[in-house]
Amino acid sequence: MKGKFILIILLASFGFTSCYYDKADLLYPGANAPCTTVTSVSYAQDVVPLLQQYCYSCHSGGSPSGGIAMGTYATDKTIALNGKLYGSINYSSGFSPMPQGSPKFSSCQLATVKLWIDNNTPNN
Repeated sequence: MKGKFILIILLASFGFTSCYYDKADLLYPGANAPCTTVTSVSYAQDVVPLLQQYCYSCHSGGSPSGGIAMGTYATDKTIALNGKLYGSINYSSGFSPMPQGSPKFSSCQLATVKLWIDNNTPNN
């Protein structure tokens, strides 16, 4: 009797763990879809909110992480134009993948930052 009970418990536990279904594309449709609607970008309205959400908490203040200071247009522009911003958020080879401890930017967020950089980082 005790052996049957243990066998039932083992089979049930294997059954529960084998039913895990994680197909992100099916569970979260559109989450990683390419961003086709980004045709213009504003530093203040589009880029700064992303940088506030993902970057400024570590890369601002008196002792910014990695010695990379962000949080003003001038500092953000410098990092964008020298390639460090996009290289890091795009997980490009030779760059530290950012943001640390958070998921990679979505393709739409990457497209937004890339368009801002490609437009020569306007302060708009």
